[in-house]
Formats: sequence, structure tokens, C-alpha cells
Amino acid sequence: MHIEQLEYIVKVAETGSISIAAQSLHVSQSGISQSITKLEDELGVKLFKRNRRLGAVPTNEGKTLIKKAYEVLMKLHEFKEEAQTYNTVHTGNLKLSSIPGFMLFLLEPLSAYKKAYPNVNIEISEKTTQHIIEHVQNNLIDIGLITIYEDLLKKREDLLFEVILEGKMMVAVSKTSPLALHKTITPQQLMTQDVILYNGDYVKRFANKLISQFGPLNILFTTDNSAVIKKAIVEGLGISLVPDFTLINDPDVLRGEIVPIELREYDQESIGLGWVRSENTHYSLNTRKFLEHFKFYSRMLTHSPLND
Repeated sequence: MHIEQLEYIVKVAETGSISIAAQSLHVSQSGISQSITKLEDELGVKLFKRNRRLGAVPTNEGKTLIKKAYEVLMKLHEFKEEAQTYNTVHTGNLKLSSIPGFMLFLLEPLSAYKKAYPNVNIEISEKTTQHIIEHVQNNLIDIGLITIYEDLLKKREDLLFEVILEGKMMVAVSKTSPLALHKTITPQQLMTQDVILYNGDYVKRFANKLISQFGPLNILFTTDNSAVIKKAIVEGLGISLVPDFTLINDPDVLRGEIVPIELREYDQESIGLGWVRSENTHYSLNTRKFLEHFKFYSRMLTHSPLND
């Protein structure tokens, strides 16, 4: 038995096709087919049913053994990466996406991570929670930083989540707004304002629940451009609903141009900021090391004035 044989059966099971697996692994189709046949003969177990119409379909016994093969390959990856930690040079790639409004928060943990591992290439993008989840499922990124709420956890059994920060929704207003003189705002007062909504899953869910209980919102416009929302707030064109942890270290909030106000007399659903990754994707050393920096910095933020 060879490692390559385990890689072959896992890839064929993933793609459902020997030809597609061969293209992906850059080997010949006959080479994979013969290798699988030899492995089946060695094990004395039929791993796949081969069908012209359906392709290569794992047998019941094959499903169990292929899952074990996948676990072996993941352990082998971990073994190799652990060995790399003893080298003076650590290399590789780290691909992550974050929800808008939280990119500034990432600067310090990313900077600390880059200083510790200068030879790791980092790619970061800004997307909505739903787009991040899709990228995680399609293995386009290693990890995503998203808003996490109860319904999301129930719907995604194939994904792994961890909440790092817990928070609540705030109302963001301009310093020139009469509301800026108040520490709190009620849902009834909110309904009288022009509201600018970010086009994200949690914000839309939150707004829809408010509407169902207190009536329609005067929505000025909806956009997935967080910079446009901030500019509109600063210029006094409207107010917005924003998770409090996205306001931490925001320059406009620190300068006092945008004022966060607490929403009272409303029972909010729990909201968290955390990470998501695929349960079926290798948990790389680069990802683990970045999360160590991310969690450390998150603990520091629990002492932010916004959280006091």
C-alpha cells in the first residue's frame, strides 16, 4: 500500500470520476485505475462500483475505508507541517476573508503574524458572511471571519465555527445628529429616521425582525459598500445598524465623527464574531498560527471602551 493510492481513492470519491481525478492529480487515467485495482486486490475489498453513466461510486465498505484514508492523509499533512515548525524558515500561503467593517481590526494580528512568519504569503479579501461561507465550502480560502448567530450554526453542519467576540447591534449616527446627544435609542425612535442598511445576512435579519415588531423602516438605500455607508453617516444623510465589534478601532468612531448609540427596549438575538472553516478541509499550520494571534488580540479588545 502506498500513500498515492490513498490520495487516488479520496480524489475519485470527491469527484465521482476517475478521469476528473486523473486530471486534478496530473496522472494518467489508466494509472489511477490500475492503482485502485491493485489496492482493492491487496485489501480484498471492492472500493468502487464503476458505471458508465454514474461514474465511480464508492461501495458501502468503500465509503468507510475512504473516510479512513482521508483521515490518514490529514494526519500526514499535520505530521509534515509539525516538522516544519522545527525549521528556521516557515513558508506557505494563508488565504482568508473578513466581513466588511472589520478589516481594520485585522491589521494588528496580521502584522504580528507576518513578523513571526515573514515567508508566508497572505491573501485577504472583504466579503459578506454568505460569500465567505461559499468560499470556505469551495476551498477558495483557508478561513473566514464572520458574524455568527444561532440559525447559522443550525444550517451548516459541514462547517466548523468558533465565536471569538460576542457583541450586540448598535445604531451609528453622525456627530451632528440630535441623536448623538443621547446614549440610547428606542425602536420607535429608530423608525422615524432614514436608515442605510449594509447588505449582509445578519443585518438584514435584524432589520426584518425590527420591522415585523415595530413597523416599516425608512430605508434610504442598501449597499454592500461599507465605505459608502460610513460616508453617508458622517455627512448626516442617514443612520445605520452596525455590530459593535465592527466599530472597534474605526477611525471615524475614534475621531468622534460617528457616534455609536445603544438600542434599548428591544431583546436582541445573540451575535458573535468568529471564524469558520470547512470540516472537510485540512486544518493547516498557517491557519492555526494565525488564529493564535487573532485570539490573543481579540482578548485585548474585550477591554475596549465599546465593551465596557
